[in-house]
Amino acid sequence: QVQLVESGGGLVQAGGSLRLSCAASGHTFSIIHMGWFRQAPGKEREFVAGISSSGASTDYADSVKGRFTISRDNTKNTLDLQMNSLKPEDTGVYYCPRTLYPRRAPIGSWGQGTEVTVSS
Repeated sequence: QVQLVESGGGLVQAGGSLRLSCAASGHTFSIIHMGWFRQAPGKEREFVAGISSSGASTDYADSVKGRFTISRDNTKNTLDLQMNSLKPEDTGVYYCPRTLYPRRAPIGSWGQGTEVTVSS
């Protein structure tokens, strides 16, 4: 069972940037696919971005394509999400679960998430 700790969230103005990080432990990180999901207040969790185990392949929700970049460092067991040109609708709690990449389906445990608030 992989343990996940998300960090890097905060309050930012629209148009700004944030970089989220996810530290993974308890599993061989380099063989698992990962992703970022978010949950806005009063809404269901939704897929944001996914990445294959090697990092060679990525996938993005249409709403963030061109603004967000997912990456991973298998030597450090970390997953990142660079978020640029942030919009108020990007507000939510962000999570980094394992996924069934290329399917946009999370599996296994969830971390506590990191909160992102984008003000207009």
